[in-house]
Amino acid sequence: MVPPPPAFAVAAAAAAVRVGHRGAATAAAVVRVGHRGGGASRALGAWRVVGAPSAAAVHLTGGRRCPPSRRNHRWTPPPPPPTMSAPTPPPPTAGSGTPVGNSMMDVSRGGEFVRKPSAFREWVRADGSTPFVPASGRYILYVSMACPWAHRTLITRALKGLESAIAIVVVHPHMGEDGWHFVDAKGEAGDDSGRCEPEPLFGFHNVSQLYRKASPDYAGRFTVPVLWDKERSTIVNNESSEIIQMLNSEFNEFATKPDVDLLPAGRAKEILDLAESFYNTVNNGVYRCGFATSQAAYDKAFEELFAELDHLNEHLSTRRYLAGSSLTLADVRLFPTLARFDAVYVQHFKTNLRQIKEYEHLHGYVRDMYQVPGVGQTVDIGHIKRHYTTSHPTINKYGIIPNGPDLTDYFTAPVDRTGLTG
Repeated sequence: MVPPPPAFAVAAAAAAVRVGHRGAATAAAVVRVGHRGGGASRALGAWRVVGAPSAAAVHLTGGRRCPPSRRNHRWTPPPPPPTMSAPTPPPPTAGSGTPVGNSMMDVSRGGEFVRKPSAFREWVRADGSTPFVPASGRYILYVSMACPWAHRTLITRALKGLESAIAIVVVHPHMGEDGWHFVDAKGEAGDDSGRCEPEPLFGFHNVSQLYRKASPDYAGRFTVPVLWDKERSTIVNNESSEIIQMLNSEFNEFATKPDVDLLPAGRAKEILDLAESFYNTVNNGVYRCGFATSQAAYDKAFEELFAELDHLNEHLSTRRYLAGSSLTLADVRLFPTLARFDAVYVQHFKTNLRQIKEYEHLHGYVRDMYQVPGVGQTVDIGHIKRHYTTSHPTINKYGIIPNGPDLTDYFTAPVDRTGLTG
């Protein structure tokens, strides 16, 4: 005699009857596993749930053959529902804490970090050839004290004496999943130097909101620096190498040091070519080392980085600055990377073959640059260390900020390179 089905089987059958769609949807039936079933089946009372043609066809066979009326019936399951493509989700809502991406988005399948180009490329022109004309108080620079690209703009602004003409807003050094963010009030934890301020125009919480204010459909990276035009309520430019050229030449009417020319017209191509010569190997090279996800990509970036540092050290053995005896935009573009090298890149980005302080001429050059009036005030090691070590969990999972290195006199020890005129 076949034992009655266990309770779970009866429940499954009853549930199957209820799920029918107008009495014709697929349901479940409880059948007894055949006499040749395994021991596990017998241990469970040899009952299991299988597919059945409809709720009405739920049939407890108890190990017997189906009644003649069902013996030759072959059930065909209904066709699957039509495939529907999921709607494209809208871009993350700026300022909502929604992840907006990070530098690892720029890593290729081969594990190499490949920086994407900046998107906003308008120019401020004193000749009126663009809608953006220079004016005191019209523009704001949104920057991070930690970011080397933003650091370029801070140095140029200081060297030209544009502090009164172009305001700056400093973001918090920590860059989380929702990107760079503004503090809600001065003195927020993590801003040890007290440089950060709330966003003054719109009360925004994230830099991403500025980008979406300027372009609602923007889908790129939310980077700093950002040169913002208050009059047209939009981003003028977010490419640091172009912003520093505008600051150098287009705001002289409002500069306290208009005679400082960091890109003399007769040497502009030479200086810009010189700056480009170390961009990928040094400026971007430290990131290529740090964000590499394959040994081959890291090794390549590492080798190129130190080959170029060796070359620059030799180059600066006979020259006070990169282009000779005068400070130019080429120096403005190199110094921010070198200023961060020993403090962060050596340990965080694994650029540890040599430290800058081991290069006689490079370290002398760093000190010389730092001690140029106005430049040292743009270096904030506290922001720099906090940003890198707490913003890249793929590199430093727990966000531990190293106590070292000891940078006492690293920047401020006396140095005299004035005799180098090559």
